[in-house]
Amino acid sequence: MKKRDKDKQLREFTPLAVILGMLIAIVFGAANAYLGLRVGLTISASIPAAVISMGIVRKILKRDSILENNIVQTIGSAGESLAAGAIFTLPAAFLWESEWGDSHYISYLNILLLTLIGGVLGVIFMIPLRRALIVKEDGVLPYPEGKACAEVLKAGEESGQDSSVVFKGLGLASLYKFLSNGLKIFPEGVSYEISAKNFAGTAVGFDALPALMGVGYIVGPTISAIMLAGGVLAWFVLMPLLHAFGSPELTNLAPSDLWSNYIRYIGAGAVATGGIISLIKSLPMIVKSFKDSINDLKSRDSSSNGDRLDTDISFKISIILIIVSVILIFLMPSTPVNIIGAIIIVIFGFFFA
Repeated sequence: MKKRDKDKQLREFTPLAVILGMLIAIVFGAANAYLGLRVGLTISASIPAAVISMGIVRKILKRDSILENNIVQTIGSAGESLAAGAIFTLPAAFLWESEWGDSHYISYLNILLLTLIGGVLGVIFMIPLRRALIVKEDGVLPYPEGKACAEVLKAGEESGQDSSVVFKGLGLASLYKFLSNGLKIFPEGVSYEISAKNFAGTAVGFDALPALMGVGYIVGPTISAIMLAGGVLAWFVLMPLLHAFGSPELTNLAPSDLWSNYIRYIGAGAVATGGIISLIKSLPMIVKSFKDSINDLKSRDSSSNGDRLDTDISFKISIILIIVSVILIFLMPSTPVNIIGAIIIVIFGFFFA
């Protein structure tokens, strides 16, 4: 990295960084919401946000500060994290609403407040866990994304990272989407219902989406192969079995209806089971991290040594924000729970963080 004057103050938390970070957060938040609802997983915006930030801040605006770029990518990646939290939880609220026949729970204001409270609590919960999971576990836990993002920022600081590839990708994907969805020149996906005796009740097809290609590249061949195996199991094994041995009601269903009414619930159960197994396997680390966090809170003021990179928000402010969040959860009409329920939500939120 370039040698700098030690007395030189670099730009960091500036209005430009906040505004640009918010714009990137909106774009990647919308993209992640779409991807999450479409394919069931999200991608991180840290690295593309860092590249886009350097392209705008360094190349266009001619501002040279790695700290300012870091603020932009931090805000940008926080937006997609909030979107992921919303799309994996709010659909349950929609189901709740349809079950009870009440339409006042879900509104834009309630969604805004829920995501705001969830985002604030997520940041607060990581304060006591930061030292245990990041500082003390440095070199043990890999954090590949965070380290890769740091290397991107440092590479841009040294030689100027080229962001043209990111913008070219955005342009090509937008053009493809416009031609397929806008002008209807070609379909995004094709499917063919199989009528063969041994595979009746199923179909084969694919979605030719640039977003899915990008997701597959990011998550890698292993996770992509697991997802493909799940699709093959569902459409070529489970659905033909249901069609062959199920009731007459099942045999009359179209493949899409069979998937919507039966198969997707099997998939949801598999996801929930995997999450529970992962949580059980992580319990020892959770308990250890909780103990270390409590011990660190007692000596937080003396351990930072005045280093701004090792100084957290005070414990009192964190407690105040948690209490305010509990009260807001209790008062919100979209979460009809009593005060004990609101406290339980916050407690479980901490352990799942």
